[in-house]
Amino acid sequence: MTDNIQSIDRGYGYVASAEQRNKVLRNTYWLLALSLVPTVLGAWLGVASGITRSLGGGLGLIVFLGGAFGFMYAIEKTKNSAAGVPVLLGFTFFIGLMLSRMIAMVLGFKNGPDLIMTAFGGTAGVFFVMASLSSVIKRDLSGMGKWLFVGAVAVMVGGIINVFVGSTAGMMAISVAVIGIFSAYMLYDLKQIVDGGETNYISATLALYLDIINVFQSLLALLGIFGGERD
Repeated sequence: MTDNIQSIDRGYGYVASAEQRNKVLRNTYWLLALSLVPTVLGAWLGVASGITRSLGGGLGLIVFLGGAFGFMYAIEKTKNSAAGVPVLLGFTFFIGLMLSRMIAMVLGFKNGPDLIMTAFGGTAGVFFVMASLSSVIKRDLSGMGKWLFVGAVAVMVGGIINVFVGSTAGMMAISVAVIGIFSAYMLYDLKQIVDGGETNYISATLALYLDIINVFQSLLALLGIFGGERD
């Protein structure tokens, strides 16, 4: 259920200089790459230990939402201090743990590792395209924010309902919607950095990390539904 937590309000009134924008973008990319390390570690630990195996249905939703929003609140409070990076990395470890249940299910397929690598490659491809677009599009995209926020809230509500309904068709529809919304969010968030709207690299990293995780998880869900091969 990580595909429903991108709900941070973004409003920018200060525009950074070119040098500051480049610094924020560079630091964001470095921290984003670093954040994937605890994510992988968390996912590995979860799969190896089975610690999240019992977190299904409502219990899993409560643990995920409580942990995710708790961490995001802590990140917001510490983003201008030395504690900001460790708190963010702790959050990415938590997300890895929460992803481990889905990853373990996909690994149950005969072609599970291939599906995971395909989802990872597809997510990296989406990020590369959006990063390229953010550097060439000159138009101000800040107006997209409110529409993307509405879309994110809609898929969050739909995802919560589907946890209790358990509809495969509903999961497919939500996954497709999440891929579209958070791919667009990727472009929006990158463009905010490029245009100088976002001046804190920890906040920027958090936003992009959420975009990437949402796209990855939804791609993996669709690949598991359509491409999973049983022994």
